[in-house]
Amino acid sequence: MNAEATTALYNDLHLESAGLNQQVFELAIKGFSKIVDAGKIHDTRKITIIDFSQPSSKKRLYVLDLDARKIVFQSVVSHGRNTGTLWAKSFSNQAESFKSSPGFYITAETYNGGNGYSLRLDGLERNINDNARNRAIVMHGAPYANESSIGSLGFLGRSQGCPALPQSINKAVINTIKNGTCLFIYTPDQSYLNRSDLLS
Repeated sequence: MNAEATTALYNDLHLESAGLNQQVFELAIKGFSKIVDAGKIHDTRKITIIDFSQPSSKKRLYVLDLDARKIVFQSVVSHGRNTGTLWAKSFSNQAESFKSSPGFYITAETYNGGNGYSLRLDGLERNINDNARNRAIVMHGAPYANESSIGSLGFLGRSQGCPALPQSINKAVINTIKNGTCLFIYTPDQSYLNRSDLLS
């Protein structure tokens, strides 16, 4: 997708008013297009963007329908407890780090586990997030991933590295994006941006 088409899509989705920076969207589409060209995505209509340049008090998860040009879901989403408090600042691909991993993922199968209905994620970026499945980094609902916690804590409750959602929408979001859609977790962290082959 060329720059003009990407800008038109950004405008049609009304993402500026929803709080998503155009540069973040452009990076998401850049990597998404490479993944589509490689034939790795089953459903090319949807992309999910988590924008870690925004604090956890903001609705920084966006599920987008690119064909219908609409935001399907926008929600708060947790980051790992060792990644930061209000802001996501520190990342890891290592087990037991309790940190989030940035980059591009493919959504996989669902299962019912300790956190209820959950979605497995396969990281596509070597030494950045490709250990996600082994680390059991999944999307799931959690009581701490609730906007009410922001009022008492000053930030959204944190996970062990998973993108955790409010329990009220978790199942609907997972059922929308499961089985082969693209997830992009953005960070302005320069070490990630410099290392990502999908953004080069």
